[in-house]
Amino acid sequence: MTEGTTSAAAEGADTLTRLEQEGEIAADYLEGLLDIADLDGDIDMDVEADRASVSIISDTGGRDLQKLVGRDGEVLEALQELTRLAVHRETGDRSRLMLDIAGYRAQKRSELSELGSKAAAEAKSSGEAVKLKPMTPFERKVVHDAVKAAGLRSESEGEEPQRFVVVLPA
Repeated sequence: MTEGTTSAAAEGADTLTRLEQEGEIAADYLEGLLDIADLDGDIDMDVEADRASVSIISDTGGRDLQKLVGRDGEVLEALQELTRLAVHRETGDRSRLMLDIAGYRAQKRSELSELGSKAAAEAKSSGEAVKLKPMTPFERKVVHDAVKAAGLRSESEGEEPQRFVVVLPA
């Protein structure tokens, strides 16, 4: 191996270690939150797409965990930000940690990928730009990825919280 390859491998290992540390800090924070709220849930940690990913899952169907998701994921978004702040407090670094509760984000990701694919198909067939409803940054990212996978380009327009995706024809 060359020196550049060795340092790149070491840098990748350092990044993985840092992301695993973020996940552990987040898991500790969330375990404390579950204890305070007297909710049952198991915490699963992973690293995906260069960010720590933490999921709270339940063996009992997760009905109680729905309280932590809230309407349209609003409580989940707030908990994600609080968890990121807890990680920042411990590490001093900004975190891009992704939090999922009771599979809400995984299901939402699937629905949004389908929406992005359909919007891309519509833009291809009509030859006109397709504007979607306002979305959160997470939702827009998933749609942008689906549109890119379909071979088209998209962009976000508007100001938060009314920012939305526009799918552009070829």
